[in-house]
Amino acid sequence: MLKRNLYFILFFVRFFVTLPSILNRYIKLTEKHIVLEDIDPVVFYGTANAHLHIMKALFPKLRIVARDNVLRILGDEEHMDAFETATEKLRRHILKFNTLTDEDLIDIVKGNRTKDDVPEGVLVYSMSGRPIKARSQNQQALIDAYNQNDMVFAVGPAGTGKTYLSIALAVKALKEKTAKKIILSRPAVEAGEKLGFLPGDMKDKIDPYLQPLYDALEDMLPQAKLQDMMEKHIIQIAPLAFMRGRTLSDAVVILDEAQNTTPAQIRMFLTRMGWNTKMIITGDMTQIDLPREQKSGLKEALRILNGIEGIGVVNLNEKDIVRHKLVTRIVNAYERFDNPQ
Repeated sequence: MLKRNLYFILFFVRFFVTLPSILNRYIKLTEKHIVLEDIDPVVFYGTANAHLHIMKALFPKLRIVARDNVLRILGDEEHMDAFETATEKLRRHILKFNTLTDEDLIDIVKGNRTKDDVPEGVLVYSMSGRPIKARSQNQQALIDAYNQNDMVFAVGPAGTGKTYLSIALAVKALKEKTAKKIILSRPAVEAGEKLGFLPGDMKDKIDPYLQPLYDALEDMLPQAKLQDMMEKHIIQIAPLAFMRGRTLSDAVVILDEAQNTTPAQIRMFLTRMGWNTKMIITGDMTQIDLPREQKSGLKEALRILNGIEGIGVVNLNEKDIVRHKLVTRIVNAYERFDNPQ
């Protein structure tokens, strides 16, 4: 019994002797919350949290807990500052390239060089990490016209990258914070078919007409981030009829399939332009789906606005087609059929 009591006494003496150092160790620990803004947390954390495990291994003296897009860090100030700096570098890397490999993560944390410098001419990177840039002389002319003018008309056949490149320019402006919003619009005109009544609410009815715009955005922005931006109206997609009465400022505004607008519609759209806004109007004169007796607003606008300062016009052709090689042959065949002379 005496021996057992002696053990208890020794245990408590040792505990109270080491208690100050234990308390001192934990008192110095601080806690911070880091919010991963503008990027997809899934890309940051990696598949099955692989990147997060690497981060924990690289910062063994920190306790790192992740929930949604928030990182909870517990540790001393010195290691926490280093972690925060590394996290910001990783965030900027993902924002630029949309991807993060294990090798890049380790290089960034250790301060080594990565592919941080964007090659010349690249607008943005796709979700697969593919660089999006001009692939023909006329596509580069479209980018140059956008940089030099506040309003640009891009006219050409299917597959020349008019819409895709325009949306890439808009996403680039949003990422670089030269624009606060992206506004995308299309006339809701059926392509030679009568679809009749479409079920659902207004969004369900207009979404089929706007799907090509969604496709391009989904290729350049993480799904969760795109959804969040649309809910916050940072990215707005709407049929042309919804533009009346609005003033569009601090935005990149794209009107797609403008060949299917009436003269009154395109006039209304062009006069929505506000301060610090750029407009891109795209169209294909060979695919006009308006009733035969109806004049295309795009044709009329190009004629009326020809030569006006601040408006650029870029004509793309079959040499700029970036789809399957058969698309070029199809476009050429129809060109010969339409103009036999």
